[in-house]
Order: sequence, then C-alpha cells, then structure tokens
Amino acid sequence: MNENFNIYTAIAYTSGKPHIGNTYEVVLADAIARYKRLLGYDVYFQTGTDEHGQKIAEKAFINNKNNQEFVDEVSLEVRRIWDVMNTSYDKFVRTTNSMHKEKVSKIFEKLYKQGDIYKGFYEGLYCTPCESFFTESQLNNGKCPDCSREVTSTKEEAYFFKLSNYAEQLEQHINNNPDFIKPESRKNEIVNNFIKPGLQDLCVSRTSFDWGVPVTFDEKHVIYVWIDALSNYITFIGYDPEGQHEPIFSNLWPADVHIIGKDILRFHVIYWPIMLMALDIPLPKQILGHPWLLSGEEKMSKSKGNIVYADDLVKLFDVDSVRHYMLSQMPYANDGIFTYELIIDKINADLVNNLGNLLNRTISMAYKYFDGIVPEPKSLEEVDNSLIDCVTNTRKAINNKMDEYKVSESINLVFDIFNRTNKYIDETMPWALAKDVDKRDRLATVIYNLLETIRIGAVLLQPFLPETSDKIFYQLNTLNKNYDSITGFDGMDVGIKLNQPEPLFLRIDKNKRLEEIENYYKNKR
Repeated sequence: MNENFNIYTAIAYTSGKPHIGNTYEVVLADAIARYKRLLGYDVYFQTGTDEHGQKIAEKAFINNKNNQEFVDEVSLEVRRIWDVMNTSYDKFVRTTNSMHKEKVSKIFEKLYKQGDIYKGFYEGLYCTPCESFFTESQLNNGKCPDCSREVTSTKEEAYFFKLSNYAEQLEQHINNNPDFIKPESRKNEIVNNFIKPGLQDLCVSRTSFDWGVPVTFDEKHVIYVWIDALSNYITFIGYDPEGQHEPIFSNLWPADVHIIGKDILRFHVIYWPIMLMALDIPLPKQILGHPWLLSGEEKMSKSKGNIVYADDLVKLFDVDSVRHYMLSQMPYANDGIFTYELIIDKINADLVNNLGNLLNRTISMAYKYFDGIVPEPKSLEEVDNSLIDCVTNTRKAINNKMDEYKVSESINLVFDIFNRTNKYIDETMPWALAKDVDKRDRLATVIYNLLETIRIGAVLLQPFLPETSDKIFYQLNTLNKNYDSITGFDGMDVGIKLNQPEPLFLRIDKNKRLEEIENYYKNKR
C-alpha cells in the first residue's frame, strides 16, 4: 500500500459566490494533491462549504429565501466553480449535513462535560461579515481589523471555550514543531500578537440568531461558527465524539497539511489545535497560511467593486491559462497581484512564446526531417549532456520545492525547462544539421532530445496544468506520463509516429482583448 497524504482546505463561507482570491486556495491545494498523486501517494483531498451563521441568515433574508434554500444554491455554485477550475478534490463537505450537525452537538457537549466550556456573558464588539468578536484594542481605526467594516456593540449570554487551559501546551507544540505554521512570518505574527499577550476565552455560542447547530442541553443557544465549521475536518472522515471512530479515520487524520488563507489563519493555528488537544486528537502536521491574490493593489471586496470571478476568467481565457496565472504569480509568503494586462502578458510570454512555440517547432521539425517518426539518438555531445543535467537537476529542485509547498517556484521551474530547451535549439541549430547528410545521426539525437525534454516537462506540468499536459502527450503520442518515466532520459519510444502539431495557445492581441473584456462585462450587467 502506498503512503497516505491528506490535504484539507478551509471550507468556503456560503454568504455569496467565491471570487478568484477564494478560488486560488482550492487551485493551490489541487496542485499539491496532484503532485503527490504523481509521486505515488494515496491522496485524500477535502474541501467544502461552511453554511451556518448570522451573516448567512441575513443574506438569505435579503434574497427572499429560507436559510437552507439559500445555502443549497450557494454551495452548488461553489462546487461548480471548483469543478470549472478542474480541481481534483476527493470529498466536498457541507456543514448543514445532518451527520455533521449531530457530531458537532456531541463535540460541544463533550467539551462542556469535561469543563472546557462554561456559561457566561459576552459584552464586546462584533463584526457580522467576519463572524468575529474583538476588543477595542484589536480594532483598526475603530473598525474590524480583518475587513475594515463597522463593528457593533453586543451583549448576550454565551458559552465560552477555555483557551487558557491549553495556551501553554499550544505554545510548546509550536516551539517544538518549527514546521507546524508556515511561512515563518505567519508563525511569528501568531505567536507575538495572539499567544504571548495571553489568549482570551473564546465565545462558542450565540442566542441572537438561530441559524446554526443547537446546543442540545440549552436550546436557546446555537453553536457558534468556529466549533461547527472547524469540526468538519474530522466529522466527515469517521471521527466519533464517543470514541468509536471508523477505521478510515486513522488513514485520513491527521492532516499532512491544511491550506488556509492568512486572514483566517489564527482560527486554524489557535482555536483548532486547542479543540483537538481538548478532544485528545493528533494535530495537523502543518498549516500553510497562503497569501492573498489582490485586484490591482487592493484586496478584493464588493464594496470596492474590484471582484473578479474564476468562471468569468475561464470564459475570457481558458482553464489552464487561469490556473497558470494563479499558481505562478502567487509568491509563497507575499501577496500576488491580478490585472487583465498581467494575465495577457503571462499567457503570451510563457504559454505561447515559451511552451507553445517549442512544442510546435519541435514536432514540425520531426515531421520535416524524419516524417514524424521519433528518431533514435546516436551521437551525444557535451551540449546534450548539459541539457540532460539541467532537466535532471530541475526535476530534483521541483521535488524539494513541492516538499515545502512552494508551488509558484515549482511551476516556474517547469517553465525554466522549456526555456532551456528553446536555448538548446539555438545551440544545436537542427536546420543547419539537416543540410549535411553526414550529420544525420547528430540531427536524430537533437530531435530526440527535444521531444524527450518536452515530455519530461509535460509530466512535471501535470499537477499545475493538467489539460495542457494531456494535449502535449497527445501530440507526442505517448502514454509515458508517470513520474518513474522521468527518472531517466529515454521515455520517448523510438519508432512511434507523432501526431500532427497543433497550437497549444494562441497569441493574444492585448488591446483587442482588453476591449473584448470590457464589452463582456458590459453585456453581463
């Protein structure tokens, strides 16, 4: 049996349609999951939707729908967009699921009975869009520090989770496991800003609305979003609050990595680990706090009118062009920027000029000089060894980067292979070799090396641009797509006939496309 690899994204909040910043998270997780499958891991990849809370009830009311009808529609839309982006999740969960709600009730009751939850009064400042309470000192210019919206003064009876019972244990775990929170900057922020000043007990129930999981022993209370939402990672994989876990649970937990947006990181590196400690369950091995994809220089928000949706981008470009932009333009620790000008430039530079032209030139030359038959390499020179060494070293470098979940660096390394291969064409000048009958063996070697390097690049590209890789494999007429086939340099079968060259991507006229984009949105209004 292969080694397990378990990856979980945060679940999307069903207050509305997810924009490309939200969608980036599931595409990032998908690239990691696909890479691990390529290496032979048994991967479990879970995502889904978070469907309770005051904000959702208010949105349902505004849209003249009952709560369940509203979240059914939004959850379906979230899943549709995840599918549009060709993400390979194994399970899509929903927190209105009856099994999940029953387990959440039992988790709450268990924590209450063992003294980790107590009843009290909450008086403080509340941000409805973020479903979060704040103290005066945590506000930013009197507004929510997360979304910059107005907060309201709130006082109500509530149950609280004693985070203080586990604060020392959590800090010790973070110190003893330096890779638990990544990147390093996120860990320092959490420890210095939240843990070291002292953790305040967490409000875990509300009485001012009823769209949530009821507290079984006090039904005027509903379980507040974090215990409900965070529990999804274990309730859907066989965890039982009474200890009778399904056998699959030990295979699917703990998570090897949680992929979490930096704006909700503290909930996943403070509240969630402490919940698990209280339940005596292993903690995730790593929590990766990814950056934001900004629209221009700003975070996307409806109030700013700068939201972009993934399904619109796919209509305007194509799935792999959007995936490529998302994955290559988002640094490991810093925010990325989206503009239509930048995505067009990226498509033309990487997908058209670098990859597309390389494939088209190579197959065209194979047809011109060898009737489309893969030739046998017979005459190796130093320039060939240089290319092969570059491919081998880059493959190893990608593996090291993906072990650290540095996806943008990894996909850019794949394109470095294609860049190096284009340089190899200039170095070897196959058109000149073709003019000399005595250089036939040398020409065969050059064409073979080009085809094999493209194939290896396509194997490594599969986690990031799966449809593009399939198109490359089709034109190369090869079934050698697995990772083991790229540990050597002999995966193109000599004597097979290549399929006819076809453009992978078409060059975009920037000004014309920007005008088309403007008209597209005008027609949508």
